[in-house]
Amino acid sequence: QVQLVESGGGLVQPGGSLRLSCAASGFAFRSSGMSWYRQAPGNERELVAVINTFGSSTYYADSVKGRFTISRDNAKNTMYLQRNSLKPEDTAGYYCSAREAWGQGTQVTVSS
Repeated sequence: QVQLVESGGGLVQPGGSLRLSCAASGFAFRSSGMSWYRQAPGNERELVAVINTFGSSTYYADSVKGRFTISRDNAKNTMYLQRNSLKPEDTAGYYCSAREAWGQGTQVTVSS
């Protein structure tokens, strides 16, 4: 059974940084591409970033390109999302996804 658990959310000031983690279990993590999504209140869930199995290829939404970095540690079955230069519009629930499964999400609020 695929299990994904996000952590690292919280309140951060504009311009600040925060790293999210996604701990995975129940499937062959190192053989799976992984993704981060986010969903703000009243909005549809949107794709933020994608990483391939070895971490050698990544994709970013235009809205986060240059500010967010997706990475993974296959030895720890964990994926990360380093977010810098945060803006109020980055406020959302952040979700990791793999094998058509989702985590429960972690809330990030960017506000002064």
